[in-house]
Amino acid sequence: MAEQTALPAQPIRTDPEPKPDSAVVRDALGVGVAVGLSGFAFGVTSAGSGLTLLQTCALSLLVFTGASQFALVGALAAGGNPFTAAAGAFFLGVRNAFYGLRLSQLLALPRFVRPFAAHWVIDETTAVTLAQPTRRSARLGFTVTGLTLYVLWNLTTLAGALGAEAIGDTDAWGLDAASPAVFLALLAPMLRTGMERAVAALAVVLALGLLPVLPAGVPVLAAALAAPVVLMVQGRRARDTAKEEGR
Repeated sequence: MAEQTALPAQPIRTDPEPKPDSAVVRDALGVGVAVGLSGFAFGVTSAGSGLTLLQTCALSLLVFTGASQFALVGALAAGGNPFTAAAGAFFLGVRNAFYGLRLSQLLALPRFVRPFAAHWVIDETTAVTLAQPTRRSARLGFTVTGLTLYVLWNLTTLAGALGAEAIGDTDAWGLDAASPAVFLALLAPMLRTGMERAVAALAVVLALGLLPVLPAGVPVLAAALAAPVVLMVQGRRARDTAKEEGR
């Protein structure tokens, strides 16, 4: 029997692979920009519910959790009691405290930084942070996401509240005036191909163009026609190209 030569044992790596800072920043900016731009919709909604410009901006500056903010202004717009609306928004935001328990161990920030960092503990920063393989990249992802989202959310809240006056009667317009901006904000990081960009652009054009002539809610539904229209045009071009190549 031939003697078997023992292979040297391969070292087992337990440390996670480091992630380039550029990749972390890119992912964090994508989330921060996409969600931060949708603060425009909150500004319009808040102004439409009767809150002043100062009250609207204070909510984004001090509360800074979109679900709770929309729940509060939605309850107020429906005629709910302010204390009941605030209580509902508070309990909806309690989940962030549980996020903080996990992130405090992962980030291990200095004590004097923790009260400020706690204000940025929301769904988006938690998701980006937990996706990182190392503590260094987790800190970077949390910081970039939190800073980008906080700045853009507050700026677009201000723009939405100011723009509500130009829009006019927000009860009549509903959220259709904000939907094109929110649509692009959420989809921009995922638009990779020319066809996807064409669908997004046509959807925005349809929503904006039909906004003054159709009832509230209909322009958003009409924007869904963008996808079949673009697919039909692309299919026709493909057939024409195939015919020309076949000659």
